[in-house]
Amino acid sequence: MNVPLSVLDLSPVSQGSDAATALRNSVDLAQRAEQWGYRRYWLAEHHFVAVASTVPALVIAQVAAATSRIRVGAGAVQVASTTAAAVVESFGILDALYPGRIDLGLGRTGHRIRDRLAGNEKKPEPAPARDVDGLFIPQPPAEFGIKDNPKLRATVATLQQPGAQIPDFEQQVADIQAFLDGTYVSPEGVALHIRPGEGADLPLWLFGSSKGESAQVAARRGLPFVASYHTTPWSTLEAVEAYRDAFRPSSALTQPYVIVSADAVAADDEQTARHLTSTFGQWVHSIRSGRGAIPYPNPDDAQPLTHEERQQVEDRVATQFVGDAGQVVERLDALARVTGADELVITSITHRHEDRLRSYELVAKEWGLI
Repeated sequence: MNVPLSVLDLSPVSQGSDAATALRNSVDLAQRAEQWGYRRYWLAEHHFVAVASTVPALVIAQVAAATSRIRVGAGAVQVASTTAAAVVESFGILDALYPGRIDLGLGRTGHRIRDRLAGNEKKPEPAPARDVDGLFIPQPPAEFGIKDNPKLRATVATLQQPGAQIPDFEQQVADIQAFLDGTYVSPEGVALHIRPGEGADLPLWLFGSSKGESAQVAARRGLPFVASYHTTPWSTLEAVEAYRDAFRPSSALTQPYVIVSADAVAADDEQTARHLTSTFGQWVHSIRSGRGAIPYPNPDDAQPLTHEERQQVEDRVATQFVGDAGQVVERLDALARVTGADELVITSITHRHEDRLRSYELVAKEWGLI
């Protein structure tokens, strides 16, 4: 029996379109995803780029209102740019309005970017590309991560109050848990209670791209872990292994629970799918170059990447699952088998909304959801 499939949506803005259209498309896709049998619909958080899900809680509210069964959540809240109290307040309201349907994903992207700006980010260890039982594991890119530039520094500065001190990631997770279970006490010894929020049925999910802090915190605190094959495919296996090895049972989980993400685009035939994804490299390059995600390029008239640009994104292009439904599902099956994932979450990005809808529908049918 196949593992459940879920959706990770960035609300991408397409070339020639706008953010309002992207948000309407997200609501439409969520309604279709519910009909097609996907388990969850998660919204990503990004800032100052051509994606519309800048405040996941607001988009989640719209998606939850437009659906009735599918779980809706954040994939993931960037806690470095907010506070534990603010997270619990907003998601506590969502749980009160849509009880039993909200997932709270937490990520340390903001912490990682600050590490990079401070020169503290650890680069991945060089390793050759390899095939593991049908799953391609690329070598890490020569230029790792997002480039340090004025826009990146301005983004980090703008998303926090001047002089703000950011707690470490595990402390923020601990504070969120304490607010949810009603045991939070301030450093000055004052008990604080958030309503709605306290006692909310909000499963926490920690997102990670390596065997580092996110995987370790998820394991130590007995929380489910989401490993990012779609952004850091070279480190997915070690991230999952590290999480499982260090896992400690908790009131939330008695054994590890792993979701693995993948980029996937299916079409009625492989040639069409290849055309639809022919600008994926340009989009990834815009992110890695430091400009931030550009409006998703139209494959009908986009300029090809140079050889050097292609080399900078080859790991992502090579690990995007592209083809007809059978080809895509074959690679998804390999991902689930090799990682031992309990669930997969797929993100599909195309220039035209109808092509994205078709991709998710084809995969759902081939996977046996419909």
